[in-house]
Amino acid sequence: MEQPGDLSLDMVTAALRADSSDIAIYARVLTESLGDSLPPGNIQVDRAQSMSDRLKGRPGQVTKITIRLGDQVFTLRLTGSAPAAEVCREVRGVVLSRQPVAVGQWAAELAKALVSHAEQNAATAEALRRLVAGGPPP
Repeated sequence: MEQPGDLSLDMVTAALRADSSDIAIYARVLTESLGDSLPPGNIQVDRAQSMSDRLKGRPGQVTKITIRLGDQVFTLRLTGSAPAAEVCREVRGVVLSRQPVAVGQWAAELAKALVSHAEQNAATAEALRRLVAGGPPP
């Protein structure tokens, strides 16, 4: 029986898919919910900053999100007309496999990896609880 604080794969997957229809919102949710909570080096966010963004001190628009969990690398590119998602297996900087996937499948694979990672990492577990609850990052 699940405890209230337990993380289920279905709950995490649903939370990751919740805002995927608007890719800009989805990118913001991912970067805010996971960016500050995952251990350093696990998430990288590339942004395009316009002159207006620079002048107003805004961070710019997210163009690519890369999440590294163990030997899996999840990349979501937000440039062009449609987002491009891929799941890679990488060992010591060498990409062993690269698979382009639909955003929904990418979210499902990411959810599996996050739940697995959370079983071994308390900070990731707390980030996923906030993501599922819809709360802000710390």
